[in-house]
Amino acid sequence: MPLLDIKNLVSGYKKVPVLHGISIQVEGKEILAIVGSNGAGKTTLLKTISGLLPPFSGEILFEQTPIQGLEPYQIVERGVVQVPEGRQLFNFLTVQQNLQVGSHIAEARQRREGTLKTIFDLFPVLSERRQQLAGTLSGGEQQMLATARGLMARPKMLMMDEPSWGLAPMLVHRLFETIREINKQGCTILLVEQHVHQALTISNRAYVMERGNVVMAGESKTLREDKRLKETYLGI
Repeated sequence: MPLLDIKNLVSGYKKVPVLHGISIQVEGKEILAIVGSNGAGKTTLLKTISGLLPPFSGEILFEQTPIQGLEPYQIVERGVVQVPEGRQLFNFLTVQQNLQVGSHIAEARQRREGTLKTIFDLFPVLSERRQQLAGTLSGGEQQMLATARGLMARPKMLMMDEPSWGLAPMLVHRLFETIREINKQGCTILLVEQHVHQALTISNRAYVMERGNVVMAGESKTLREDKRLKETYLGI
């Protein structure tokens, strides 16, 4: 059974649908990529899964249990955590304080020290900067902190929305290697990303979205060789 099972999901803003009856499955322990151009509905999808947007219709099952209609904090308690686009850190709090905010649910608080050690092993620079204000970090360091803050909640599935946004190419490569390492440690990753080639390189499977619809799906290595996808998204 899939870890996340989305069935015929319709969602959007006010009364205007952005997602038009999409169905997506995420298997446990995999990296699943959602790719597509701006306006495809990728961020709307993550916001709906997170409970930030109520769906118009359809079903969202996590571990075979419906989560649509739950409050965002309840969805986090179930193990679904989103790293938002643009990082959205608390800039006037320190690195350490931002990480503590990420471990606000009961189980995560109880295991905070052990999680912090794991985080600092994964992101040594955050250990060095732990007393530094988040707003003074570089763009790459801020993305590390945003990702680490999400991991502090000890998610079963981490949803990452455009994590490479605003990063230099060298930092993008390093970021994707980190995502791979997080996955190796047992965390399922749902990755929304405009760097299509990078996303298809590190993911197991992928869905391609256009205008609120899924237009292609399959194993990432197969999609990388698809002629239409190459022409439309890779410029080949």
